[in-house]
Amino acid sequence: MPSANMNLMIKTARKAGRSLAKDFREVENLQVSSKSAGDFVSLADIRAEKIIKEDLLEARPTYGFLAEESGEIEGSDPTRRWIVDPLDGTTNFLHGIPHFAVSIALEHKGEIVAGVIYDPSKDECFLAEKGQGAFVNEARLRVSDRRSLIECVFATGLPFAGRPDLPRTLRQLAQLLPATAGVRRFGAAALDLAYVAAGRYDGFWEESLNIWDIAAGTIIVKEAGGFLEPISPDGNILEDGALICANDPIFPKLAKIVREA
Repeated sequence: MPSANMNLMIKTARKAGRSLAKDFREVENLQVSSKSAGDFVSLADIRAEKIIKEDLLEARPTYGFLAEESGEIEGSDPTRRWIVDPLDGTTNFLHGIPHFAVSIALEHKGEIVAGVIYDPSKDECFLAEKGQGAFVNEARLRVSDRRSLIECVFATGLPFAGRPDLPRTLRQLAQLLPATAGVRRFGAAALDLAYVAAGRYDGFWEESLNIWDIAAGTIIVKEAGGFLEPISPDGNILEDGALICANDPIFPKLAKIVREA
């Protein structure tokens, strides 16, 4: 049975998702302000974060809160913190592409112990709690069992707007594309992680991510049996925002290519 915190996270993510779905139907009328090249924030994003912030802090007023738009609030309980991305896949959303999600994670003493990723376009709620397995809606999640690169489909992010990691990404793709069934770039890291947990992708890597992009997804992948490490072997995934994940047989092969490039 889900814990009280998990039930709260699911309810809140779905409520924020309904708000996003409503705004998505009117995406052409949204007011959009530019934050930086290739990075936008919409009124829909702000509205969804307000819903999440109010509901989580009302139910758990002592917990800390970290979110993309409103920053960090320190709670009176220093051991627990919500980590929230109210709209992962903002560029997709603004272009009318139905691939975006709400992401909510719970951190306890520096460790992610619960995560929810809700895709309102497909009504898929991916979730996991430490030691309890991973699920999408009520179905159990397991990573894929593929063992050969040529059978595998991977996901990554592609650098945009002059980001300096483009040459490295191109080297990685040059090694992977001829040896695999394909690489996808769908533009929502939270859902990329959820899809690895569901066995839809066989692996995922990306760098220059924010903690709210990946916090919930990391525990969902782990609880689905996936293997996950920072790109730099001595790095920290949540601090560095650079990770590799895959099923156990494929992970060493993917990690070798990504790291050597």
